Amino acid sequence: MKEPFVWDHYSDQPAIIRDKALKRAMRRSALPSLIKTFCIALLTLPVAILMMPFIPRRSITAKYFFGIGVNLDKEPNTTPYLIEELGVKKLLIRIPLWDMERLHEYVTFIRSFKDKEITVALLQDREHITSPDMSRDHFIQIFEALNGICHTYIVGSTINRAKWGFFSVNEYLDFYSVAYELKKERFPHIKLIGSNVIDFEYHFTAHTLFNLKPIRYDALGTLLYVDRRGAPENTQIGFDLRGKIRFLAALMRLSAKTSDELIITETNWPIKNTAPYAPTSETECVSEEDYRDYMVRYHLLAFASQQVDCVFWHQLIAPGYGLIDNREGIRKRNTYDAYRTMLSHLNDAEFMRYRTENEKHLLVCSTPRGELHISWDLTSTPLYTYKAAS
Repeated sequence: MKEPFVWDHYSDQPAIIRDKALKRAMRRSALPSLIKTFCIALLTLPVAILMMPFIPRRSITAKYFFGIGVNLDKEPNTTPYLIEELGVKKLLIRIPLWDMERLHEYVTFIRSFKDKEITVALLQDREHITSPDMSRDHFIQIFEALNGICHTYIVGSTINRAKWGFFSVNEYLDFYSVAYELKKERFPHIKLIGSNVIDFEYHFTAHTLFNLKPIRYDALGTLLYVDRRGAPENTQIGFDLRGKIRFLAALMRLSAKTSDELIITETNWPIKNTAPYAPTSETECVSEEDYRDYMVRYHLLAFASQQVDCVFWHQLIAPGYGLIDNREGIRKRNTYDAYRTMLSHLNDAEFMRYRTENEKHLLVCSTPRGELHISWDLTSTPLYTYKAAS
């Protein structure tokens, strides 16, 4: 990354751009795209809202639903053992495009996970956004280096935050087009996940789904954080987590640019008293106990929606927001055990029904062990009980 863009190694994201004059100038230059974003959203979002009650439920099993992010720079030798103990089968690994001199290390790290389904997130910087030739060259190097190991790639991340390098959706569409052209020309076997808007800002998502670019997403990615609202059941302008998911599913159904596969590529809650490692201010941070319960309930609600194919929790090891705190050795938070328990009950489950009444929630699934009932309310840890098969 080049100034004024700086990577914050504590929170694993770019630091806020301090040059306000630059941000104002870039936003002025992006004004035509921003107007287009507004107009597209004005036309499509109301229609998607009207369609929400009519979106059919899909049939999503839990076998491929759970995923977690792991990082080369956080205990790479220990991580494969922790993943085996946790029991998760799907992993997301980030490769920053500005870190290409370490590509061989990323390949070695990815190879260290046996019998796992790997998704690679290709993180952009401003230099790659403004240099299609550089992006093309680095995409080719990565696709070739991981041939036979990985075939699923998230192209770009957090496209609606200036600190990540994009100042408009048009810039993202141009960036994604480079990877999409390579898929058509040289790598037809790869799967590209696109859009990757963070938070409940679907006006940007709408622009990524309705445009004249000759592109298509093999799956739609979203960084669907709800941490600023507290519990995952809490609402934002009338939409709780399940409502936000249904809204996005309806928007996808209107678009010819994507399949109906929806991937939550990143979500978590920041943890109290972990600054400077927490990715937000202390105001948004929660206790480790709330983090544990919110994490489980987020997964349960997303699975109950029967619209989300996979949730990638961000991430395994991170002092400010991970299942494990590695500041002083490996300390597994209670969330680590909660995640493992959740997987042990749900990894072979199939959705049956879900209901909520008076802030009490019940998710019912079928499993080889019998009918699984998972119940919770807004102040409790989810409880797993079985009704024996007759």
